[in-house]
Order: sequence, then structure tokens, then C-alpha cells
Amino acid sequence: MKQFDWDRGFPVDFDLNTGRSKAAETTRRYLSQMQEMFFDAEAVKEILKKEDPLIYEFYELGCPERQGDLAFGTTILYPGMVGDEFYMTKGHFHTRLETSEVYYTLSGEGYMVMENPEGSTAEIPLKKNESVYVPRRYAHRTVNTGSVPLILFFVFDADAGHNYGTIETKGYHKRVVARDGKPAVIDNLKW
Repeated sequence: MKQFDWDRGFPVDFDLNTGRSKAAETTRRYLSQMQEMFFDAEAVKEILKKEDPLIYEFYELGCPERQGDLAFGTTILYPGMVGDEFYMTKGHFHTRLETSEVYYTLSGEGYMVMENPEGSTAEIPLKKNESVYVPRRYAHRTVNTGSVPLILFFVFDADAGHNYGTIETKGYHKRVVARDGKPAVIDNLKW
């Protein structure tokens, strides 16, 4: 893997469709790894009997977790449904809870679903060529409500860390589902 000079700078090629070797580290999440994230457990089982679809993947450079550096990369969230629920990322808090994050939508559409430890929630539409600021103390996940991949660029403090455990055990207060052919934000009845 190419070495990056985190103290002097470097160019980055995130054009993931060129077929050239990629310098970014790739993480892929399949339905089998996320089955507890979706509300409809029966729909998950039925899908997994036939296939294990790729829900999303993200690319990052493995930035040192040092104060003052910025971690960044791209997320590709594929279109699809589990029951009436749209494909989504796992979502996370930052380990350093006072960390914010910025997402820029390169293509597709969806929602940024957020909530803080006190239970305050917000759902912000994601649209091509627009940014979303995720405030400190907010867990966040992206949801693809469109028919093409939702591709996002993200950046946050490199020493922020990720806490997936809280979300894995409790989920989010809100879910994004299809109602009458359109996305709708509803309460998570498991909360």
C-alpha cells in the first residue's frame, strides 16, 4: 500500500471506478453483518436464504489517530430494501463524543439520521452537491432512499474513534421506511 505523508500532504485518488489500484482501505458491510440493524427480522432471514447482499462499503486512508489530523474518505451505500426499510449504514457515535463530522453528497439521495444520548433526533435529507454537518454528541447513520448508489465524502477529527456498540444494542429512535412509494420517517417501535 502507498504510504501517505501525513505531515507534508499528498494527493488522493478516490475515483473508485477507474480500475486502477486503490490506495484507500476498503471496508464492506453485508446484510449478514447487519441483520440486527433492520427492524423486520423475518425479511432479513428470507433475503439471507437466497443471497447476502452488499449493503455498503467505505474507503479511508488509515489516518493516524492523532489530534489535529483529519480522517476522511468515501461511503457507497447501495439501493435496496429489507422489508419496508431502506438500506442504511450501521451508524455510530464517536468515542470522543464531542466530535462533529461533515458529509458531502457526491451522488444519490437519502437521509442522515441522527440522535444524541439524551434522545433528541434529527433527520436531514441528503442531496447531490449538498453538505450535512453532524453536530458533536450525535450518533449518525445514512439511509439510501433512491434507486442509485448514495455516495458520500466524509471528514472528521482523526482521533475521534467510533462507538458502534451503543447503536448495535439499542438501535435508533427513528426508522426510514417506504410509505405509498415515498420515504417516511417513523418511530422505531423496538425503542
